[in-house]
Amino acid sequence: MKFSCTKNNFNNGINIALKAVPGKTTMPILECVVIEAKDESIKLTTNDMQLGIETKIPASVENEGIILVNAKMISEIVRRLPDDDVNFEVDENNNILLFCGKSKFSIPGINHEEFPMLPKINVEKKIEISQFTLKEMIRQTIFSISDNESNKILTGELFEINGDEFKIASLDLVRVSIRKIQLKESYEHIKVVIPGKTLNEVSKILNGELEDEVTISFSKNHVLFEFNETVVVSRLIEGNFYNIDQMLKNNYETKITINKNELYGCIDRATLLLRESEKKPVILHIRDKEIQMEMNTKIGSMDEEVVADKEGKDLTIAFNPKYINDVLKVIDDEEVNLYLFNANAPCFIKNDEETYIYLILPVNMN
Repeated sequence: MKFSCTKNNFNNGINIALKAVPGKTTMPILECVVIEAKDESIKLTTNDMQLGIETKIPASVENEGIILVNAKMISEIVRRLPDDDVNFEVDENNNILLFCGKSKFSIPGINHEEFPMLPKINVEKKIEISQFTLKEMIRQTIFSISDNESNKILTGELFEINGDEFKIASLDLVRVSIRKIQLKESYEHIKVVIPGKTLNEVSKILNGELEDEVTISFSKNHVLFEFNETVVVSRLIEGNFYNIDQMLKNNYETKITINKNELYGCIDRATLLLRESEKKPVILHIRDKEIQMEMNTKIGSMDEEVVADKEGKDLTIAFNPKYINDVLKVIDDEEVNLYLFNANAPCFIKNDEETYIYLILPVNMN
């Protein structure tokens, strides 16, 4: 096996493949990457048994072949090589020889036959979507998945397609995040739950270009993302997602329209008084033309007023400040609308078209 490629391409390819290498595992072979030279390209494959990645990079292949090597070790070597072409060889004893500029490395390779290659997926349904749109939808919802592994369904996100409507939703039992878009075409109904880890890694790899598309394919147990010479395969989370439609109500007693950045800045300043272990709420006194914000902690207190348009009743309500600002960080609108019923009912943050809807539970002020 013998090939050459640019250091930059090799490094980028390995960085993509590394996203499916487990941090801790009882199976050392899963810490490896399969490197296959064929047809003027190099294919890099990794698999942690839940998430698998294949990605291709251009190369000049002199002798085709395939070898397995520790992924983190080869990554660190390539990252530190000079900015030059990398020459990669494998001898008859499976030793890997790397030449780049005046640098030379010899490291042991492993026979690839015991490595679990990516499963063959019997695709049942598929959709196409802009990379930019998918990356944004993940960014605007991923923060409210749960990290509690005892309730597995909440560690993933709902992907649901009805005709030409595509919806992504996540929840952690104290907040809900929903994003909706209209697709260019209509599709059969699809409803699956994809692990949050998978979506985090896919989002990092996507280039985010509006013109570039990603194909998302679904089978009974797997989801497949294909884009930019990269394939990401993931197992789906089994089980029924929560019926979030039951949580969404249109009745409210108070509606606030407020500048997003001013609200975010005020809440962000309030959190300066919070120690890491403290769980003090930010209290909102909603009055005509303004919101008075209050925070009292062991360190001190803070009081600030923000101009706002109010419809309906005055109200005093308290929230975990992080939950409010997590939402405000991902909304691109200059102004946001908050819909409230009473001090114990959820707050809804949504736009008129309801292309985004966020639900946040208040906290007890006592």
